[in-house]
Amino acid sequence: MTIEEAQSTVDNWIKTIGVRYFNELTNMAMLTEEVGEVARIIARRYGEQSEKESDKAKDLGDEMADVLFVLICLANQTGINLTEALQKNLDKKTKRDATRHLENEKLK
Repeated sequence: MTIEEAQSTVDNWIKTIGVRYFNELTNMAMLTEEVGEVARIIARRYGEQSEKESDKAKDLGDEMADVLFVLICLANQTGINLTEALQKNLDKKTKRDATRHLENEKLK
């Protein structure tokens, strides 16, 4: 699925199953909550915190998909074409960081 298709699929889901979009502030709070769930799994599974039994069954991919879903909702609500935004962002990073990472001693 392309990003454009994902935006359309989420929009269709919202309009047919979700009834309507939550407002942008609610979705921002939900995005923060979902990112926190991803952070909890990463911190405990890959970081130094011990993983609780209740966290071991958590599906990291599913939690990341929750983040993506809410991010797509926000993009749809605010008229952002994520394909164009990502390409513009990659172009900016490529120009700005053309040699920065290659010259970073910490990355060698």
